[in-house]
Amino acid sequence: MSSPENITASSADRQTHGFQAEVRELLKLMIHSLYSHREIFLRELISNASDANDRLRFAAIGEPTLLANDPELEIRVEVDQAGGTVSISDNGIGMTREEAVANLGTIARSGTAEFFRSLSGDQQKDSQLIGQFGVGFYSAFIVADRVEVLSRKAGLPAESGVRWESSADGEFTVETASRPQRGTTVKLYLKPEAKEFTDPFRLRALIRRYSDHIAFPVRMRKEGEASLEYEAVNQAKALWTRPRGEITDEEYRQFYQHLAHDFTDPLAWSHNRVEGKREYTSLLYIPGRAPFDLWQRDAVHGLKLYVRRVFIMDDAEQFLPLYLRFVKGVVDSSDLPLNVSRELLQQEPEVEAIRSGLTKRVLDTLARIANEEPEKYVAFWKEFGAVLKEGLAQDAANRPALLQLLRFASTHESGNEPAVSVAQYVERMKPGQDRIYYIVADSAAAGRASPYIEQLTQRGLEVLLLCERIDEWVMGQLTGDVEGFPGKRFKDAARGDLELGTLESEAERKRRDDELKESKSLLKRVKDAIGDRVLEVRVSTRLADSPACLVLGEHDLGAGMRRILTAAGQSVPESKPVLELNVGHPLVRHLDCLADTERFKELSLLLYDQAQLAEGGQLGNPAEFVQRLNRLLVELATSHTAA
Repeated sequence: MSSPENITASSADRQTHGFQAEVRELLKLMIHSLYSHREIFLRELISNASDANDRLRFAAIGEPTLLANDPELEIRVEVDQAGGTVSISDNGIGMTREEAVANLGTIARSGTAEFFRSLSGDQQKDSQLIGQFGVGFYSAFIVADRVEVLSRKAGLPAESGVRWESSADGEFTVETASRPQRGTTVKLYLKPEAKEFTDPFRLRALIRRYSDHIAFPVRMRKEGEASLEYEAVNQAKALWTRPRGEITDEEYRQFYQHLAHDFTDPLAWSHNRVEGKREYTSLLYIPGRAPFDLWQRDAVHGLKLYVRRVFIMDDAEQFLPLYLRFVKGVVDSSDLPLNVSRELLQQEPEVEAIRSGLTKRVLDTLARIANEEPEKYVAFWKEFGAVLKEGLAQDAANRPALLQLLRFASTHESGNEPAVSVAQYVERMKPGQDRIYYIVADSAAAGRASPYIEQLTQRGLEVLLLCERIDEWVMGQLTGDVEGFPGKRFKDAARGDLELGTLESEAERKRRDDELKESKSLLKRVKDAIGDRVLEVRVSTRLADSPACLVLGEHDLGAGMRRILTAAGQSVPESKPVLELNVGHPLVRHLDCLADTERFKELSLLLYDQAQLAEGGQLGNPAEFVQRLNRLLVELATSHTAA
């Protein structure tokens, strides 16, 4: 790789462009705010250079002439202490003029707005977001008041190069430049307060810290010599190709930070080599925190794919199911064809075998954390539990393993942390209990106060508290016996019959039958008063303290799902609930004694509205409810005054 400084340019085609609005805002932030972690600029620019080399190596598979004149891919870091500049050069894929304008003048990534929203005002924390949001190049302006980019696309003639330059003043210029060699050089004209980065010893330390495991040599001039000889500063050996026994935990953590553009440590990792019928090496990381785009299902997620150590693609989503999209890592296969494309990859039979093995590896890693470090697993669940639940519907083959990984808040636990497993629940079940009861609510506190579980908690039965938007949909997939626990089934306490089975004594069943006979007239009167708002009115088996509740059918949509579908503009199938009355409640007994038809109807409708609110539903006519309640309160106040 020859020196990149031999550049000539013509000013005849020099053009000035304005930055995209988001870039101008970003540059202002870089220049004026993020000073606490300034050295990240070197990590980001070296990472970009590594990506450019990777892309050339992949392109050369189909077009070997691209590498013919300069086959040794590398990265060089040059320092000019007198001129106050630092240059990072690669001999990778390079850019055309059009690509330089598009790639360096705009941020074509949906995460830009998320980046700004994620800023906290804490410089140390905010600087860690750079790179994670695809804005790494602009970190150069943290330390530089002018940046010059010199590039030539591989395979194009020397005179087709481009010079890009900006002082972060809202504009950048581009012009055609003659560049003898392919690749890109980013030259930083350092600010006076950033001259520390012209110290070669400082730069070497930063390269070893942040870029030691880049798969290409990062070269600098030899220390203490005035010659033009260069030496590699980093190990320049892909970490995943080294034996596990030779790699320290700190090296694993540093590689994760490079791979994920994340300054925090990973929660755990799994490094394995599979040999035999198929051969591949994987290094998978469980992050310690959720990425900003976790819930952007159409965002690009996946592992870095190498074939026989040749980079193929950045985000190969085919090797892990969508519900494990938070996993970061590398897979290096010896069996896939080198010219594999995304389309071919989807049809490649080896991919499914690797996908199955990697999925099992991730789930085994999570199971190990759950068993050996339960507090760490609770932290993981808070970050990624909701997305992991998607697997219960998407991945029937691994459902038993996923069920073991589920964690819930519970009425048997005082806190609101989701720390109870299915196995723990089953172990605490009452003799004769064959249902795993749960309630879907907006919060653990709301679940504990739900009228639907009053009888269950009175009997000492544990109820799982599900508080996430995805829960109703997920639990709807878990029909039949719970895998791994024969004879046990999940049961929504707000739907259908409670299915108490042998938990209900013969005396209790007889008392309920007697209540039904005695209340037939009341149930009919309430049904007539409420009309077709409900399917029927019946005596409740689930209420102990509340007067009434609305019970859904086993397959009806709950209030939460109805709100989600309605907000998404989808039609919601009509269904009618069942109104259950606690005939022993004083309010219901008072209702049964009312002879005034109008007052009976008013109170019946009030009970119906209250039951709607208790289930988390929305009143059809809130104003009418308030007026009805006010009339009854006025009557109550008047009767008290008269007394």
